[in-house]
Amino acid sequence: MGQLISFVIPCYRSEKTIRGVVEEVMAAAEALSDDTYEIILINDGSPDDTFSVIKSLCEADTRIKGINLSKNFGQHAALMAGFRHVKGDIVVCLDDDGQTPANEAGKLIAGIEEGADVVYARYEHKKHSWFRNFGSKLNELMTRVMLGKPKKLYISSYFAARRFVIDEVIRYENAYPYVIGLVLRATKNIVNVDVTHREREIGTSGYTLGKLINLWVNGFTSFSVKPLRIATLIGAFCAFMGFCYGIYTIVKKFVNPAVPMGFSSLMSAVVFIGGMQMLLLGLIGEYIGRVYVCMNNSPQYVIKEIVNVEQGQGR
Repeated sequence: MGQLISFVIPCYRSEKTIRGVVEEVMAAAEALSDDTYEIILINDGSPDDTFSVIKSLCEADTRIKGINLSKNFGQHAALMAGFRHVKGDIVVCLDDDGQTPANEAGKLIAGIEEGADVVYARYEHKKHSWFRNFGSKLNELMTRVMLGKPKKLYISSYFAARRFVIDEVIRYENAYPYVIGLVLRATKNIVNVDVTHREREIGTSGYTLGKLINLWVNGFTSFSVKPLRIATLIGAFCAFMGFCYGIYTIVKKFVNPAVPMGFSSLMSAVVFIGGMQMLLLGLIGEYIGRVYVCMNNSPQYVIKEIVNVEQGQGR
């Protein structure tokens, strides 16, 4: 008897693309021998008619399940909503724009069957804009430095995971979920498989500069204390340099009493140290603010409507 494969697709402004993506997922799933499947579509507060399309897809096939969030909570929150409603032994996550090739999902599932806990798609040439590619490189650097991601491991939004990994991920109930950090916390048995990456045919990416910055801040403040340690080292370095400069000033005054004390250099030092203090206090405030929000039980997401999902199925 085959396995149940759950395909989870966060949707935002995808009324023109999601139908084609679902059709491709179904064709790919039908080719997976005896395996059965389900498709979870999460509408992340799209301002267009994305959920109307999702509802029509659900009405045509009960294997397709729709979740409508009350507003835009972000891709990672939408993934968490989907994870809590899957039934599959293997969970495959992909995008709603058609750029992640659903017809190559078999490669990811094969990696799971060969023993990996998580399999990420790796693209030789990404077809995103330069802005998105630059953002991906910064995100890769952040996850490697702050979250301990192996240097050779490529992280993408197209991946497959065993059920126990997903069960561990959804144990996180605080605000600001970051799926990559949760996956890295759950297992180190992660591999890559090579797949193609397509050009975007319709629309533009939903990630703006603000959303990318929020994503990066989310990653390192929710799952790492390294920024605080870096802040401590910077503070110690500035204090040491200030001490050295003070010694230098005293020695210079003794050697040549006629040399006037420099007002400009003093102001430069004050401005630099004051700026560093404000920056580091802001970083500490970011951590404290997130703790405050979590203590107030701010939700990861709010579900407005569900289709083809049994009440109480979500975990």
